[in-house]
Amino acid sequence: MSLILASQSASRRAMLTAAGVPFEATFAGVDEDAAKAALRDLSPRDLADALAELKALKVSARMPGYLVLGSDSLVALEDGIILDKPVDRADAAAHLRLMSGKRHDLWSAAVIAENGQAIWRHVERAKMHVRPLSDAFIETYLDAEWPAISGCVGCYHIEGPGAQLFAKIEGSQFTVLGMPLLNVLDFLRARGELPV
Repeated sequence: MSLILASQSASRRAMLTAAGVPFEATFAGVDEDAAKAALRDLSPRDLADALAELKALKVSARMPGYLVLGSDSLVALEDGIILDKPVDRADAAAHLRLMSGKRHDLWSAAVIAENGQAIWRHVERAKMHVRPLSDAFIETYLDAEWPAISGCVGCYHIEGPGAQLFAKIEGSQFTVLGMPLLNVLDFLRARGELPV
């Protein structure tokens, strides 16, 4: 297998490992803040796709001959506001208050590049229905989860206490974890990288 994951994301590495996919992980080296600023006019779906592609292409350019998987996730509120990773605990609390009692979309994109060219992509949405959250719950939650969730868009690990934030989730758990894994596996099988 010649798959390179252009990410140091623990959840993306864990998904591939648990699925039995051999891979190596490397840091993509993308300035995400600058990229988001340059691409700010894109829809949340297209922005997630563009960031995933940017990561895949950046690593692919320096690692010819490998399949390079780039992935990105975005949280978009119903009013169009895109939430990024919280900058500190107070910002995380503000994000949780914004999401409280509302639905948001979590977009996860995956792009595979080879020899500096994007050759496959898939973007998937999960609809995340957050239950009404009291200020007391938010503080207790952050006492338990901060700073572990500091690198998480949406301020949650769905596989842990973050599940308590939700009344309902529509979509794949893999998408919520940060990558449309089943579609990635389909592509790798079609390429002969995994057994059929």
